[in-house]
Amino acid sequence: MGILNKLSMDKNKIPVNFSFSCFFLIIFFVSLLFISQKHDLEDIKGVKIAGQNVEVDLALTKEIQAQGLSGRGELKTNKGMLFVFPQSGSYPFWMKDMNFPIDMIWLDENLRVVYIKRNARPESYPEIYESKILSKYVLEVVSGFADKNNLKEGDKIDFLY
Repeated sequence: MGILNKLSMDKNKIPVNFSFSCFFLIIFFVSLLFISQKHDLEDIKGVKIAGQNVEVDLALTKEIQAQGLSGRGELKTNKGMLFVFPQSGSYPFWMKDMNFPIDMIWLDENLRVVYIKRNARPESYPEIYESKILSKYVLEVVSGFADKNNLKEGDKIDFLY
């Protein structure tokens, strides 16, 4: 009778190996969920900055970055260009061949605003603007955007996909 009772009690216990297996499977699937939510930089459609959604053209290559917004006739409200660099660094900008003023917003790798050049004007060329703090992204938006939306250094942005 003692052996029979011990066997029936063991049936009610969940084997330790099974518990560990379930735990690791759950961790694995949760990890997959987070990994699958990562996006490529090429998928960026816009940014959320100072409570505003700004649709962006991406400047991912050196050629597109060299051209930037130069030569365009205008930049509409809530439109912009996002320059994406391979690593954090010092990235100077100028207003060569620009036809309208813009605000330039430097962002660090954590998507925090590190410097804002407000109202950069075409006639300022060949003056160069750059952040003293390393940045990985630069966002160009219509002049007055930063003031209108109370944007300040330290603010965080989000990418929109």
